[in-house]
Order: sequence, then structure tokens, then C-alpha cells
Amino acid sequence: MIIEAHDVSVTIDHRQIIHGESVRCAPGEMTALIGPSGSGKTTLLHTLGLLLPPTSGHITADGAVVSGGTPRARRAFWRDHAAFVLQDYGIIDDEPVSFNVAMRRTRGSDKKLQEALEHVGLAGRDSELASHLSGGEKQRLALARAVYRDAGILFVDEPTASLDAANRQLVVGLFAGFARRGATVIVSTHDDEMIAACARQHRMNVPAAATAPTH
Repeated sequence: MIIEAHDVSVTIDHRQIIHGESVRCAPGEMTALIGPSGSGKTTLLHTLGLLLPPTSGHITADGAVVSGGTPRARRAFWRDHAAFVLQDYGIIDDEPVSFNVAMRRTRGSDKKLQEALEHVGLAGRDSELASHLSGGEKQRLALARAVYRDAGILFVDEPTASLDAANRQLVVGLFAGFARRGATVIVSTHDDEMIAACARQHRMNVPAAATAPTH
């Protein structure tokens, strides 16, 4: 699914956070949203994922306008197409790994769940509490959830921010593999290794006044 922002701006509490952003994110590719801290990368990511409405402009999915829709339409978009890997991982620490992947209690052997865990290097850990996982493992667990759901669009916020070099390389490779399977992967990041792995880079529009030196 092609996700596009068309001249999108977002104002929160009378402050304009993003300014006339237009970007095209295509299936089979990773698109990096890049720019300095405070440039609105995460805000644009959330707007593309319909977590935050644009103040002006619109979001389309395969050419159809999806921003400004009803809550029911947004829920259908999230249920049928999207998965999110956000900075807090979205992991429930006091639930087992299996619950965090399927978001429900599983009974007996769930082949699809086992395959998702194997895909991200967490095979055999389905009954372990998520609180026992390291930061890098929680990031991979969040990706396992997207694999399990067979999500067509993955929205990712600063996935390598708190990872060591080994885990960073592993996580970058996993997201790249997700794109190679045909998903649309959109990443807000300042990490050079992640940016280099992305087929497209979109630099945020930062007004001159926001970047000018102060005296």
C-alpha cells in the first residue's frame, strides 16, 4: 500500500509542529523521515499512521484520502493494514511473549506465532514474561507482532535509539527484511545506519527561523 502525505501541516496548542510536508512511501521500501531534533519526524510519522489528524493537507492510502475519516474507519485501517513499533515498544511487561505477539491468550501450538518468533530470533521464548527481555529483544518482539499480523504497513519511531551496536545492526536488518517481503516501512530516525538502509529519505521542512543562530 502506498502511503502519501500531501502538503500536510500539524499545529498543536497554537504551535506549528510540521510545515507543508509531502512524502510518498511505497511498498517494498523503507522510507526514513530525517531531520534535527524537534523537526517533527515523530509527529509526521503519527500523522501518516492516522494517530494524529493533520491541521491542513491530507493523507492518502493507494490514492484514497484516509485522514479525516471516522474513528471506525481509522480502526479498520489499523486492524487491517498497519502495525506500530514505537519508542516504548508497546510491550506489556507482565504478560508472556506469546500474549504480546498475538495480543490474546493462545492455546496449544500456534504455528504462525512460532514462525514470527523464529523470524526475529526469539524462538522458544513464547512462555517467558516480556519483562525478562532486554531493550533490543523488546524491539524485536514488537516486530514479531507485526510479522504475526502480516501487516502491510509498518510505522517505526526511533527503533535504534537505545540499542547497542550489535542489537542495532540486527534490528536494522530485520526492518529491511520486512520491507523486502513487500511491506511499506516508514521510519522516524536520526541513526545513520538505519538511514543508509532506507531506499528513500525524506528530510523534514524546518523554517529558517527555527534553524537560524540566536544572538
